[in-house]
Amino acid sequence: MKLELVGITKKFGSLIANDHIDLEVEPGQIHALLGENGAGKSTLMNVLYGLYDPDEGEIRLDGKPVTFNGPGDAVAAGIGMVHQHFMLVPVFTVAESVALGYEPTHPALGMINMKEANRIVEDVSKRFGFDLDPKAKIDDLPVGAQQRVEIVKALSRKAEVLILDEPTAVLTPAETDELMAIMKELAAAGTSIVFITHKLREVRAVADKITVIRRGKVVGEATPDSSEEELATLMVGRSVMLKVDKEEPKPAPVVVSIQDLSYVNEDRVTVLDHVNLDVQAGEILGIAGVQGNGQTELTELLLGLKHPTLGDIKLDGESIVKHSVRDRVDQGLGFVPEDRMRDGMVQPFSVAENLVLNQYRSEKFSRGPSLKLRAIQENAEKLRDEFDIRLTDVTNPITTLSGGNQQKVIVAREMSRKLKMLVASQPTRGVDVGSIEFIHNRIVQERDTGTAVILVSSELDEIQSLSDRIAVMYRGRIVGIVPAHTPNSVLGLMMAGVPMEEAMQKEDR
Repeated sequence: MKLELVGITKKFGSLIANDHIDLEVEPGQIHALLGENGAGKSTLMNVLYGLYDPDEGEIRLDGKPVTFNGPGDAVAAGIGMVHQHFMLVPVFTVAESVALGYEPTHPALGMINMKEANRIVEDVSKRFGFDLDPKAKIDDLPVGAQQRVEIVKALSRKAEVLILDEPTAVLTPAETDELMAIMKELAAAGTSIVFITHKLREVRAVADKITVIRRGKVVGEATPDSSEEELATLMVGRSVMLKVDKEEPKPAPVVVSIQDLSYVNEDRVTVLDHVNLDVQAGEILGIAGVQGNGQTELTELLLGLKHPTLGDIKLDGESIVKHSVRDRVDQGLGFVPEDRMRDGMVQPFSVAENLVLNQYRSEKFSRGPSLKLRAIQENAEKLRDEFDIRLTDVTNPITTLSGGNQQKVIVAREMSRKLKMLVASQPTRGVDVGSIEFIHNRIVQERDTGTAVILVSSELDEIQSLSDRIAVMYRGRIVGIVPAHTPNSVLGLMMAGVPMEEAMQKEDR
């Protein structure tokens, strides 16, 4: 099926989210829609999927104009969409989630035919090698598997055009490689794919054609042969530094000392096993490892969301393991969580309110039980300018912002006060190249003010470019601590559990 968007315009009040956008996607083509967060990519696809009505322009399928009054019309026309934030019910099984809204029924009884629902999942999974158990509960599946459920849901409804909205934002590198292989297989079978992303390397690896959107307008088209620098310049409208420019750290006293830290979870599984780390003032210690090897639990222990089974955490020589989260924040701990939607913000609150979640009790923002609303708004306007947060009004809910701007709100909140320790977990997950450059520079600035920074990231390039030293984790243990310039091959072996000395010996051979 050939898809054409002709002169699509979508306005929200005075904001023009899409400005006369033209787009063509050929059958069996992977067409990447590249742009910064807030550029209008998702809005355009929500118009295509029937979630928004366009103010101008038309949608054509195989040359014929179509009108969608809702997602049901789009699905019936052969369009499927996998949203950035999955539309799955956690307590449902895979088959129940796939069938939801289109449930197969017994002809005579009128009841849902779960046997048929299971068969549909098995058939689509087998055809594309998805390896999904139709009876598995959504809540028990890793993120990569949940995404495959969303794709199966779209394909089971005979989608000929598949929209993937930031599909790699929450995936590990291995899951990303697997998804790109699936995309190529789907395209080879004739499915047209619109791949919404801001990740340059992935675009060049998988796209047949690239359309770049900036501030609601198409600003150019490119091919996978275009360099990352060329694509970044088109996206942002200026030259972008793709590598972090920072000076060598200056030796300083130890601020954070993690001593024999162990954690056994509620299932009696040892998630952290005698972790020992020291972090100096003015240095960035990167924590590398395949996601699920204890990094998340380590950050939660540092913040005080979990309590260690054994060991100690010291901040400036004082044990903080018995301190509450609030006490640790008041002592100078900043925290950028890996899941901004769940742990980084209060979704119904405004941008201004989210920017003072860790300081609202201070005299600056409250008087007794009353909040100083003017001071909170002025603070938000100041941070909006300082951290380049793109929004229409600081009093709007934070959910009205793009993912990258939501992340900037969290970074601004944590870095707008004096810190002793900053724990940044996946700080640029789901963030475009321009915002990545900005966040990286702010983390380096934080280091240079004397803060001890612990950086956790599944992006190896990010770990290597930002860190001064790298600690590699595997199954809850520290395999070794190495310099930031350590080759990828050595880090990869260590991430697979190979001891540091052995990994380095293999590199020397």
